[in-house]
Amino acid sequence: MSNLRERSETMKRLKIGVICYPSLGGSGVVATELALKMAEKGHEIHFITSSLPFRYSQPNDRIHFHEVKIDGYAVFKYPPYDIALANRIGQVIEEEQLDLLHVHYAVPHAVSAVLAKDMVQSDIGIITTLHGTDVTILGHDPALRNTVKYGIDKSDITTAVSESLRKETMELIEPAKEIVTVYNFIDETTYHPVDSTAIREEFQLPENDKVIVHISNFRSVKRIPDLIRAFAKIRKTVPAKLLLVGEGPEMPRIRRLADSLGVTDHVIFTGKRDDLPAILSASDVMVLPSEKEAFGLVLLEGFACGVPAVGTTAGGIPEVIEDGVNGYLVPVGSPEAIAEKTVAILQDMDLQRRMSENALRTVCEKFGSSHIVSQYEELYGRLLREGQ
Repeated sequence: MSNLRERSETMKRLKIGVICYPSLGGSGVVATELALKMAEKGHEIHFITSSLPFRYSQPNDRIHFHEVKIDGYAVFKYPPYDIALANRIGQVIEEEQLDLLHVHYAVPHAVSAVLAKDMVQSDIGIITTLHGTDVTILGHDPALRNTVKYGIDKSDITTAVSESLRKETMELIEPAKEIVTVYNFIDETTYHPVDSTAIREEFQLPENDKVIVHISNFRSVKRIPDLIRAFAKIRKTVPAKLLLVGEGPEMPRIRRLADSLGVTDHVIFTGKRDDLPAILSASDVMVLPSEKEAFGLVLLEGFACGVPAVGTTAGGIPEVIEDGVNGYLVPVGSPEAIAEKTVAILQDMDLQRRMSENALRTVCEKFGSSHIVSQYEELYGRLLREGQ
């Protein structure tokens, strides 16, 4: 491909196909934010997904959307999304003369990208980013482990969003090639301290009450009942409200538990929200009690708004929370430890201020968007050079 060689010389403008989940979730957020940053740098982005990514809201002439449509066939009990995706990727490779594919998740996206590449007999390069569940859940399933390995091995470059995830992938999947750690990031132009007066008024937050926040998709792996039990203990010492932001299958169980512990009047279920910077700016501490967490993107979002965190030692969380510096680390499954460390922050204004400042510094020094985007751009350049 002559245009491939020309682009690799200058890196002025690449045509990048992006395959990701368009719905709410850390992988979709990072994939979309990365694509937007690449568009800002002059590259041309082609989203190939079932719907427009939820974080993409502003029209941009460098960003294009190619919908994956699934037709219903009587012969199939379930619509074959992976085949439809592969077919659409192949079409876009040929029609748009893409330079590379950046795929988020090994299954099904990397597998579909490899199939598409083969279908159209292209030499296009594939970068796959692992976000967690494709390894931590699917990789533990013997029926899918070889499929995950296939997607990784057939990719030209594979990245993981934390060192913890990289190591787990190498040990569990045993891929044929090394995996590169490239951390997640957030857009600092969106996430920063803002005025939270409207939030405090909307949720009728008493002036003297502390605010604890948790943001997730409310799955069992998040262990939110641990937080509810911890909150019941916290309320005995500190006047506080708990903001639970998001939706998910565990919600009925959580409501019942809050009611049984007598804290329902102090737990605020906000549902999905688009004004996270304002909600975070109204908060004093974030709690992430997960038993599995490849990275914990919400921690960065909170840090960028000056919110220290209490999180478990699971997965990549210790790579974000520096114990005693920008928050505290606690064992998985310990409401007592969560309560103790949260109260320690809420009762010591100097400690809370110091941790808040360190949280902001963490984002700036370790997870700044320009630094992480440059790492990906370097990998793009390496992929193009190796493809010559």
